[in-house]
Amino acid sequence: MKPSGPILPGGTLGVLGGGQLGRMFAHAAQQLGYRTVVLDPDSDSPAGSIAHQQVQTDYLDAQGLATLAASCDAVTTEFENVPAPALARLAEQLPVAPAAEAVAVCQDRAREKQHFRDCGVPCAPFAVIETDAQLQAVDPGLLPGILKTARLGYDGKGQVRVASPAALQAAWDELGRVPCVLEQRLDLAFEVSVIVARNVQGELVHFPLQQNLHRDGILAVTTVPAPDLTAELQARAIGAAETIAATLGYVGVLCVEFFVLRDGSLVANEMAPRPHNSGHYTLDACDVSQFELQVRAMAGLPLVAPRLHSPAIMLNLLGDLWFRDGQAETEPPWEAVLALPGTHLHLYGKRSARPGRKMGHLNITGASASQVREVAQRCAELLGLPGL
Repeated sequence: MKPSGPILPGGTLGVLGGGQLGRMFAHAAQQLGYRTVVLDPDSDSPAGSIAHQQVQTDYLDAQGLATLAASCDAVTTEFENVPAPALARLAEQLPVAPAAEAVAVCQDRAREKQHFRDCGVPCAPFAVIETDAQLQAVDPGLLPGILKTARLGYDGKGQVRVASPAALQAAWDELGRVPCVLEQRLDLAFEVSVIVARNVQGELVHFPLQQNLHRDGILAVTTVPAPDLTAELQARAIGAAETIAATLGYVGVLCVEFFVLRDGSLVANEMAPRPHNSGHYTLDACDVSQFELQVRAMAGLPLVAPRLHSPAIMLNLLGDLWFRDGQAETEPPWEAVLALPGTHLHLYGKRSARPGRKMGHLNITGASASQVREVAQRCAELLGLPGL
C-alpha cells in the first residue's frame, strides 16, 4: 500500500522489533514529533521502554499485528530476521517500509547474491547447497571457502570455514544440513559499508563510506572518512549500493557491506534492510543521522543529503567489557572515558550484560582524523579493548 501523501509530525510510526536499533529509531521519530509504537515479544525491550506504546506479542500474532496496524500510520522494521509474512500482512492495511519482498531477499543469502549478480555488482564466487547432489557437484575451485547458512546468520553465526570436500561435508552436517551458501574465501584487504536511504518517490541519498574492523565476526570499529579508500573505489561502492536499492524498489535505510580485495577490486558481501551498526557514528558526526533518514523515508518526507561535519570513530561496546579480568560484573570506567574530548556514549538500556551482547557504542568526534584516532586509542585502552 502506498501513502496518499507524506505522514507529517504528529502522526504515529510503528516498528517491528524492540532492540537497540528500534530504540534509536524511536528517539529520532520522537525528536521530529511523531508518536511511536513498538511490537516485540519482550516486555522489557530497549525500544519498548522508551516508546509511547508497546504491543507485546510474537511477530506473527494476528491480533498483535492488527493492533499495531490500527495504532500507526506507517510501519518499519529494526532487524532483518523479522518474518516477511508479518510485513506483508501489515502492508494490506498501511504503508510498510521496507517492503516484505525486499526484506525477504535480504534474509536469504542465495537470493541476495543473485540480486547482486542481476544488478551487475560483483560478489564472491558461490554455490548454493540444499541437497546432497548439490554438495557433491560443488566446484573444487570454491575451496577454501566459508559455508554459511542461507538464513538467520549474522555477526559471524551460522558460518564455518572449510578447506576440503571432506570438511565441507562435515560442516554441512554440523549446520544441520539446512540450505547453505558456500562462498570462495577471498584475499581481503579491508571491509567497508555504504548506507543509503530511498523514499517512495525514488529519491536516494547516501552517507560517506565507512571502513570497518571486525573481531570474531562482530563489528568492533568503524572509521569515517574511510582512511584507505580511493575516490574511485568510493564512487563505485556508492553507485553499486544505490543500484541495489533502486532495483529492489527499496524504501527505507539500506546498508550494503563490501570487501576491498588486495588487488584493489570491490565485491559485495551482504546487505541489511535497516540502519546498521556501522552507521551509528552518524548520530554525532553528521547533521542528519541514519535513524532520522529512516523516519523521513517511511514517512514520505524529503530526503536531504547528509553532511559529515566531523571525522569519527565508533567503538562497539559488547558485554565483555562488564567482565574484565574474569571478575564479577562491574561497570566500565565511563567517567574516565567521558573526560576525554569528543566522546559520546550511547548505552542501549539493557538491564544485564553478557559476553558478546551489544550493550552500546562510543562515538569519538574531533577536528581532525588524527585527533579522533588518538582519543579513540585512549578510550580503547581505558576500556581494555584491543588497539585500533
